[in-house]
Formats: sequence, structure tokens, C-alpha cells
Amino acid sequence: MSLPNCPKCNSEYVYEDGVLLVCPECAYEWNPEEVVEEEGLVVLDSNGTRLADGDTVTVIKDLKVKGAPKDIKQGTRVKNIRLVEGDHNIDCKVDGFGAMKLKSEFVKKLS
Repeated sequence: MSLPNCPKCNSEYVYEDGVLLVCPECAYEWNPEEVVEEEGLVVLDSNGTRLADGDTVTVIKDLKVKGAPKDIKQGTRVKNIRLVEGDHNIDCKVDGFGAMKLKSEFVKKLS
């Protein structure tokens, strides 16, 4: 029998504890019979943490911007993101660059 991934952090290391399923990575516990599929877009950052509209993220590597004289540097904070469909699934405004779209694999959520 295959157990589902954690609905909170998408970890595959879920185990059973009585009637509950437990995720050892984020400590989330849930009853698999009561799980209701969440509607909407699921976007994960570079660490597998789920992102939501309005989150603040930081860029994890220098990103070249086509047509711009400089790169977006590692560690740049991006506030108030908006999740969208597509390959570049974060819509945001980056200070010094303006409105743009980023790939979620190049950002990390800030607590």
C-alpha cells in the first residue's frame, strides 16, 4: 500500500500512526479519510515549501534579466508575490527592475 505525500509540504516520507498519517519533515498530522482536496494553484519554492499570494521570498541565485544592464542578485527580497499559471509562476515587482515573472524554483520563502 502506498501512502500519499504530505498535503502541507509534499514530503514522500509519510508514515502511519494509528488512524493518522504523520509527516516527519514538517510534523503535520492528518486523517486521510477527512482530507479535502484544496482548490487552486499549488506552487512550491526551491525547498518544497508551499507558497501563497502575498508571501515574501528571497532569490537564491543571481538571475540574468534579458534586456537589463544588471542581474537580480542572490538574496534580493521580493515582497507581496502573486501566484499565476505557467512556467514562470510568480508575478511580482522587484525593486530596481519593476514588474516581472519569476520561476518558483529560484526563490525561497521567508518565515
